[in-house]
Amino acid sequence: GRFSSDEVIRKRLLIDGDGAGDDRRINLLVKSFIKWCNSGSQEEGYSQYQRMLSTLSQCEFSMGKTLLVYDMNLREMENYEKIYKDIENSIAAAHEKISECKKQILQAKRIRKNRQEYDALAKVIQHHPDRHETLKQLEALGKELQNLSHIKENVEDKLELRRKQFHVLLSTIHELQQTLENDEKLSEAEESQETQMEAETKQ
Repeated sequence: GRFSSDEVIRKRLLIDGDGAGDDRRINLLVKSFIKWCNSGSQEEGYSQYQRMLSTLSQCEFSMGKTLLVYDMNLREMENYEKIYKDIENSIAAAHEKISECKKQILQAKRIRKNRQEYDALAKVIQHHPDRHETLKQLEALGKELQNLSHIKENVEDKLELRRKQFHVLLSTIHELQQTLENDEKLSEAEESQETQMEAETKQ
C-alpha cells in the first residue's frame, strides 16, 4: 500500500511539473493522510490531522478563486464578443462609406473633365465675339459652368466630411484593439502576480 501511494504521488508530480498548484496540495494531502494512518502517537496523529485540515482549506480557497476567475473570464468573453461584433459592424459601415466616397470621387472627376471641356470651348468662343449666337451660347455655357462649379464644391465638401468620418472610425477601431491588448496584458500580469504570491505563501 505504501509503495503504490508513493507511485501515485510520483506520477502526479511528473504531470504537474515542479509540483506547484492544486496537484501539489493534493499530493500533500495524500501524504498527510498516509502519515496520519501510520502515526504512532496521538500527538503526531493530531498534528497530521491539522495539516490535512489546512491543506483542505487551501484547496477550497483555490477552488473558490478558480470559480471566480472562471466566471470573470466568461463575462470577459461575452464582453469581447460584443466588442468584436461592434468592430465588425463598424468595419462594414466603413466599407460602405468607402464605396460611397469612390462613387463621389468618380462623379467629381467627371465634373472636372466637363469643366475643362467647357473652359476649352469658352476659349474658342471668345475668338469670335462678333457672332451673336456664339455669345448666347457662351453665356449659357457660363451659367452651366457656374452650376457645375457649385455641384463640384458640394461634392468636395462631402468628400472631406467622409474622409474625416472614416479617419475617426479607424482611430476608434485602433483604440479598441489597443484596449483589448492592454486588458489581455493586464490579465496576464495579474495571473503572474497571483502565481508568485501563492508561491511565496507556500514558502
